Amino acid sequence: MFSNYKPTWMVDAIYKVTPEQLKKHGIKAVLTDLDNTLIAWNNPDGTEELRAWLEIMKEADIPVVVVSNNNAERVARAVEVFDLAYVARALKPLSRGINKAYRELNVDKNEVVMVGDQIMTDIRAANRAGIKSILVKPVVNTDSWKTKMNRFLEKKIMKKLLKKHPEMKWQGELQ
Repeated sequence: MFSNYKPTWMVDAIYKVTPEQLKKHGIKAVLTDLDNTLIAWNNPDGTEELRAWLEIMKEADIPVVVVSNNNAERVARAVEVFDLAYVARALKPLSRGINKAYRELNVDKNEVVMVGDQIMTDIRAANRAGIKSILVKPVVNTDSWKTKMNRFLEKKIMKKLLKKHPEMKWQGELQ
């Protein structure tokens, strides 16, 4: 049961994932959660590190699409400065938003990856959609009130996952 929450990879931060690493695994597009994955949930302006990473992805012709449970107004405001496509109200852990995003990109399931900081929403949705996933550490150590309950449950699930899958380890890059 808990294997439904198992990520394909665990990388310290989305910014450490390079086009070369993605291409090595046949990945042509990145779907990403917004809050605490791409940007801090309480700082929608992003960082220079984020801007540099997005530019590297753009130069490598790897589209990045935000797949968020937030409403369209919130997501649009956060991503407009980065000129990113998005799917709002994705309904993660359901696969609806992920399916919509990769179909709009016109790529196969095996050519896309979902990056997120929560196993109960992002990783579970990726597994339901049948795509690869990357769990990243949250950008900041605080969460909105909506996420706090998930974090509590995630700790219990991660403990069981790590016991069953000792190969699950945080990496500095996509292996």
